[in-house]
Amino acid sequence: MNDAPRILLVGDDPTLAEITAFRLELLGYQVQVVSSGDEAIERLEREGADAVIIDTSVIDASPLEITSRIANAETTSRIPVMAFSANADLDEVERAFHAGAKQYLVTPYDPAVLAQKLNQMLATNTTP
Repeated sequence: MNDAPRILLVGDDPTLAEITAFRLELLGYQVQVVSSGDEAIERLEREGADAVIIDTSVIDASPLEITSRIANAETTSRIPVMAFSANADLDEVERAFHAGAKQYLVTPYDPAVLAQKLNQMLATNTTP
């Protein structure tokens, strides 16, 4: 049985999702990739995850709405969410945090920063 943390990656840009998933797998995470917000919610409710990373360019639904749904649903509220986006605008970052994101990462990103932010999220989430 693999005890590696399970990450759900939500993104409809196949290249960015593939690169990010590959980097996370190299760091020892189990990664599942979905391309829509609805699929993410369904997967989380069915299988759970240790953390979620949402590309804010997901087009089927507002990424902030998806983040809010995860943060506020009884079954998923303990799962930390990281938003990542090419948009570094402070208003956008604030909206992501208000929706429930625990971290925000601007793309293109440094893989070391991705690992650091994800590790911080997971460490904070395991504290009772």
